[in-house]
Amino acid sequence: MAYDGFANYTIVQELKNKLVNGKIDKIYEPNFDEIILGIYANGTKYALDLVTNSQCYRASLTTHAKPNPNQAPNFCMTLRKYLLGTHITKIETKHLERIIFIELEGFNKSKDFSSKTLVIELMGKYSNILLVDNEGKIIDSLKHFSTASGGMRDIYSGATYRLPPSDKLDFMEIANQEEWYQVLQNHSHRMQNTSLSAVISSVFTGISKRSILYFEKSLHLTDEITEKNCDFLFAYLTQMLAQNQNVIGVPFENDYALQWMASSKENSLQFNFFLDDYYTQKENDTTFKVYRDNLLKLILNKLKKLQSKLDAILAKAQECKEAEQYQLYGELITSNLYRIPDYHTDSLTLENYYNDNQPVTIALDPSISPSANAKKFFKKYKKLKNAKEFVDAQKVSLLNDISYLESIVYEIGTATTIADVDEIYSEIQESEIKIRKDSKNKDSSKSKTKLKNNKKGFAKVGEPFRFTVDGFTVFVGKNNKQNDYLTTKLANKEDIWFHVKDFHGSHVILRTENNIPSQETINKCAKLAKEHSKAVDSSNVPVDYTYVKYVKKPSGSKPGMVIYTNNKTVNV
Repeated sequence: MAYDGFANYTIVQELKNKLVNGKIDKIYEPNFDEIILGIYANGTKYALDLVTNSQCYRASLTTHAKPNPNQAPNFCMTLRKYLLGTHITKIETKHLERIIFIELEGFNKSKDFSSKTLVIELMGKYSNILLVDNEGKIIDSLKHFSTASGGMRDIYSGATYRLPPSDKLDFMEIANQEEWYQVLQNHSHRMQNTSLSAVISSVFTGISKRSILYFEKSLHLTDEITEKNCDFLFAYLTQMLAQNQNVIGVPFENDYALQWMASSKENSLQFNFFLDDYYTQKENDTTFKVYRDNLLKLILNKLKKLQSKLDAILAKAQECKEAEQYQLYGELITSNLYRIPDYHTDSLTLENYYNDNQPVTIALDPSISPSANAKKFFKKYKKLKNAKEFVDAQKVSLLNDISYLESIVYEIGTATTIADVDEIYSEIQESEIKIRKDSKNKDSSKSKTKLKNNKKGFAKVGEPFRFTVDGFTVFVGKNNKQNDYLTTKLANKEDIWFHVKDFHGSHVILRTENNIPSQETINKCAKLAKEHSKAVDSSNVPVDYTYVKYVKKPSGSKPGMVIYTNNKTVNV
């Protein structure tokens, strides 16, 4: 949904009805591009959220908690110095500009009478918050610019505040329908564009193309510049801005648009809180996606490195298989030295007395004698024999690590909230596999929640999925930590454990409560195990199940890894 002049105009009308004469009693800066004002007005506490993020800029009352840093940034401290204790005397906007002026006066924290204006400019990447004195001088701002460094205006302490430059027209200065139609026609010819919504959004300030498209749909108009379309639209916009009407958000083209309705409640804050919920969800979705994708990138990079190590280990293991061959070569040469001429050669053909004296050709190093070659073969045999035990252990360890990280990839793919990803990240931090953070990715540090290692084991485990199947309670783990918790802590010995065979997936626990479930119930639980596994899109998937008492977690094993016995299998 576009935060355009219509949205800003509506927000200001709602704020005026609630916050004028309210007292500023709290100010904090939860993020580098956001300020929250705590306001006490008419016996009610409000939180006014001012956001200058280029993707989610807005001003609205909020009911969503935001962190209050222990150390306030400089601009926040300036606002506290001048505004705490003052009262709001006026809230206004300039026509359809996305600018809000909040005038305040009263005795501030320093017991000095203060008359100031807080200016909130909501214009994409140029969004800003400024504190201006009664002479129009900028006291401070959230972001600083200067014309000397390429800025459009001087925005720094001591500079005179000026409105942002704009070459667009003001809709509220259009006198009548004839002038409106003529302006649109002229610009349509100049722009060589006959789209009504495109021309209006390009010519008039604060009017988004999306809003016009929705208004056209509501009025059953086409998007062409005709006299009829322009007349109907002008009358609608004029009436909408002139009357005190209620605004709601309605679904439109996979998003939302504004819809004006006759006000059902006086002094309603409906649009404020709609906007707050909309953008909060949007920010959470963006943070979740960045957090999830960054973590997935780290895991995939680690998997790639482990796979390269495994390839090298497998090559070494193949070489170790040839150790016995080198021993044979050494023995054949040593036992035949009496009849081998003592000169350097690149090969020898000898009878293999271990294989019915079949001839075998042995490649030699021509730079050394046959007896030296025999010693070299024995040395290589001993080296490979000693290496085999190490290589086999490394192979098992790498395969376990790769399997574990593949389960993490599956978990990340099924995560739906920031809390889910937090728990997965916490699990990785506690594992023996070290994941190197990408210091070049700025979004990674901003989006990741700071997590501390959990020494109590399951203290941070989130809520697993919970289902009711034929009257039985069934738990499904969302990640390896939850899987371990369900199987080793929550479940009773007589509960039934389910897991898809040979695929990564969730542990499923059927709480029996000392009752015996039917085969139909077993089948339904097996289906849940299949639906919460990597085999969700496969057909005829085998699912193992057994009593929890037959499921064991080996000491030192990776999270989510168990061994089980006495199991049965059902195909889903």
